[in-house]
Amino acid sequence: MSPALLKMYVSFVGMGFMFISLISLYLSRYKLKGVFKIFTAVIAYILMLAAGLIIFLVVMSGPTSE
Repeated sequence: MSPALLKMYVSFVGMGFMFISLISLYLSRYKLKGVFKIFTAVIAYILMLAAGLIIFLVVMSGPTSE
């Protein structure tokens, strides 16, 4: 697997984390109550931070040679 293809898949994981985070935040704010609300919100914020870090690293690593 080429480095460019691996970088693309890593960026897809970051975008997937963002999407899951978006759905989790919506559920925690409008649909869930109690402990589930707090649990999903914490998971969503962790995924959002991980996604931001992944996308930042992918963008800042620059273009690949292939």
